[in-house]
Amino acid sequence: MMKKKQKRQQPVKKDEKKPATLGDLLNQDIMQKLKAQQQELKEEEEKKKQEDLLRKKEEQRLREKNKSFEELLSESNMDWKKFK
Repeated sequence: MMKKKQKRQQPVKKDEKKPATLGDLLNQDIMQKLKAQQQELKEEEEKKKQEDLLRKKEEQRLREKNKSFEELLSESNMDWKKFK
């Protein structure tokens, strides 16, 4: 039987510092810009949700304000017959 020779690869040292290439710098810059843009979009979406919530509350308040006495009476949970 013949033993096959195993080639051992030199382990790559992680501590070796490679000089930063232009591609690495561009990628970091692009990633930072994308993260900033993502954050801005999240903030805009949150602001939009808040404005929508405020608008809905205002619409509800105006609807309540403009209800007639009959509508308010019909929505009441009280049994008005008890008060006669």
